[in-house]
Amino acid sequence: MRKIKLIWDFRGEAAAKTAEHHDIHLKEYLEKEKITLEKTGFEIINEMHAIAFIVVEEKDMITFRDVLKPHRGEVYTAN
Repeated sequence: MRKIKLIWDFRGEAAAKTAEHHDIHLKEYLEKEKITLEKTGFEIINEMHAIAFIVVEEKDMITFRDVLKPHRGEVYTAN
């Protein structure tokens, strides 16, 4: 089954801190809903752009998209 990486983009001088904080909220949501997923996290793209993300199975993508409202998504490939 393919996995989808749902992504929230943050830009500006506070992007890294904002993405890190958003990741905390994603983890809190998963804990509250008792959902276990493969991966959540945040990445610093450059000094003015960072992302928070959650990886879900493709079959569950619509549900997570509608509840969490990510900015975009892409097919997940493990590094």
